[in-house]
Amino acid sequence: MEIKYIGVNDRITDLFEGQFEIPNGISYNSYLVRDEKIAIMDSVDLRFFDKWLENIKKELNDTPPDFLVVNHMEPDHSSSIRHLVLEYPSIKIVSTKKSFDMMRGFFGTDFDESKIVVDNGTALSLGKSTLTFYTAPMVHWPEVMVSYLDTEKTLFSADAFGKFGALDHSEDWACEARRYYFGIVGKYGAQVSSLLKKLSDLKIEKICPLHGPTLDSNLSYYLDLYEKWASYQPEVDGVFIAYTSVYGNTKEGALLLKDELESRGTRVSICDLAREDMHEAIEDAFKYNRLVLATTTYNNGIFPFMREFINHLTERNFQNRTVAFMENGTWAPNAAKTMKSMLENSKNLTIIDTGVTILSALNENSRAQIVALANELVK
Repeated sequence: MEIKYIGVNDRITDLFEGQFEIPNGISYNSYLVRDEKIAIMDSVDLRFFDKWLENIKKELNDTPPDFLVVNHMEPDHSSSIRHLVLEYPSIKIVSTKKSFDMMRGFFGTDFDESKIVVDNGTALSLGKSTLTFYTAPMVHWPEVMVSYLDTEKTLFSADAFGKFGALDHSEDWACEARRYYFGIVGKYGAQVSSLLKKLSDLKIEKICPLHGPTLDSNLSYYLDLYEKWASYQPEVDGVFIAYTSVYGNTKEGALLLKDELESRGTRVSICDLAREDMHEAIEDAFKYNRLVLATTTYNNGIFPFMREFINHLTERNFQNRTVAFMENGTWAPNAAKTMKSMLENSKNLTIIDTGVTILSALNENSRAQIVALANELVK
């Protein structure tokens, strides 16, 4: 019994899912499980079908695979299904009913003569080993399942535990996995927690996600992070300052607050929402336990990049944090009120009453407010 990696690296795409910058590429992972029966775990983006098929044939020569297991129907993992069936007409497709419903939408067919419909707890014998399937609805699509290979104690985890970055690029796992998680899966923390609970009795020694490296050591580290992320608990005791600035005055206030906090021994990250990666900012908002939002009053509301940022947070169930506000306005500052109203339905937020109002440019009064806010944030 053996597991072989047969996936591909994507160094072509600039924006994953049309929005996430991936300067280091991304992998589309597929695995071949060889026992008395041969199972291919997931396919790849159609643009890379030829390379994927080459990888399959390199492992199998002229032996046809018995099964294609489809854990997730998003096109980066499923768009090669039709081409694989044409190459291997005898192959059986194993997936959930919802996946086959989606196949009709994507391909005009649900491959009725080839399909094996499975549900939570369904087992498939490969010979000496058995694949058991566990449904994982809304992690992060409704049809998702994960697959557990008993003899190898291996979990094929669909998009869970995935990360940005091609496999030929070495980097810290947590940073790009966190950006991936909160960008793509973050809204569905309750469903991720449910899946982790469902899998808690399994002995897992290896996790094979659909993006990023295979995880086969120190698994408690990855599982602990996922439990934190799924329950919206912060990882870092520190302050993240997210700001927008039109003429530089709000930026000056945000930088002064950063200096004041750091002089008090507080860890600080800061981001210009108009110029830096919005999804990196989302990552940091969920990473730190305190958040400061600093922006200009704009059209009697807030600057567009700040509005977009807060919308991203609330869409992803931002909660369990301390939040403070800094506003700027020349004649009718209204930004703090607007930001507070946008967060009013978020759970378990501690709103700091001490705020900062800049009237066009920093002066003695607003500098004193920034010092007061720094003191309040480090209590």
